[in-house]
Amino acid sequence: MPVVDLGERRAFYARGGVGEPLLLIMGMSGHHGMWGEPFRSLLERDFDVLAYDHRGIGESGWAEAPFTIAELAEDAARLMAAVGWDGAHVLGISMGGMVAQELALTHPELVRTLVLGCTYAGPNGGSLHAPGPLRLVEAISTRDAELALRTAFEVNLSQQHRDAAGDYEAFRQLSLSAKVPAAVVMMQLQAALVHDTTARLPNLRIPTLVVHGTADEMIVASNGEHIAGLIPDAKLELLDGVGHLFWLEQPQRSAELVHEHALGR
Repeated sequence: MPVVDLGERRAFYARGGVGEPLLLIMGMSGHHGMWGEPFRSLLERDFDVLAYDHRGIGESGWAEAPFTIAELAEDAARLMAAVGWDGAHVLGISMGGMVAQELALTHPELVRTLVLGCTYAGPNGGSLHAPGPLRLVEAISTRDAELALRTAFEVNLSQQHRDAAGDYEAFRQLSLSAKVPAAVVMMQLQAALVHDTTARLPNLRIPTLVVHGTADEMIVASNGEHIAGLIPDAKLELLDGVGHLFWLEQPQRSAELVHEHALGR
């Protein structure tokens, strides 16, 4: 996997496909592999897809001190410059959706179209009160890796999906394919808790699609409706009965939504 120098730290990324540039911004406690092969492969048919690891995750440079969502957005902007992109379509999910919001607001010239998945804009109309985060943080704090993985599986994927096709062992192996230090996850959580773009999103003039599963236990679906209501002309797609990691549950439909929004087909 390639590495680039962002100045203060390095960033590791995976890249594949041919077409218009598409930047994937992962969420809290995730790494580049968590997009899953089915979803990535579908996107790579028409996009030059770049997925990377946030600071402190995988082989990216260590996160020495607490950071903000805005600082993570600057990491994304520097990464785009380092690979020679002057703009890209952007998909951000969960905490990565918060990073994508900041990137679009701070560097609108870099974002051609924006997809915000299962994410949150701020406390004024939004809410982070959900059953999943508390369960996950409690599990991580025990330092019992197996308990944390099992809990992550349960809170991130809908009961419907787990009953029909959920494969815990596959999820476990995917999660363990890159290192995700608990200390960095806690710093990500601290950054997410103070994220607030509600006053600025009405000024966004980038074509935006908001996607959210109605069975999301990590960030409830009302947050998707809140964001779509803030951004002028934003489109909202609610996936019935789908959990937080919607692209793992419905890779085909999720890829179709990105294609339709970014490329008009």
